[in-house]
Amino acid sequence: MADTGKIAKNLERFAQAVASHDRENPTHTAHGIGLAHFDMERLGFDEGEEILPGITIHADSGVTGNFRVLCDGEHDEDLVEAEQETVEAVATQAVPVSSPGQPPFEEQ
Repeated sequence: MADTGKIAKNLERFAQAVASHDRENPTHTAHGIGLAHFDMERLGFDEGEEILPGITIHADSGVTGNFRVLCDGEHDEDLVEAEQETVEAVATQAVPVSSPGQPPFEEQ
């Protein structure tokens, strides 16, 4: 069983994160917390367990030690993909090459 102090601190952080998310994204509804599977086992949470009113725990592929608020909105809908520009590089001069332990190339 996990230390109750650790669980209490995590529940407090989860509540703060959900409140912050809901304040910053009023059109999105938070429904869960995503944790790495290792953290779920370490803290003793089960998949789908309700930890706060309306907030359940879900395993995700996140980094251990981190969590994320899961919601019904798309947070990256305003991001615009940057266009990639292809540039063809053509050398107009030769660059001398030397190997370690050999004297530099000298032109004659």
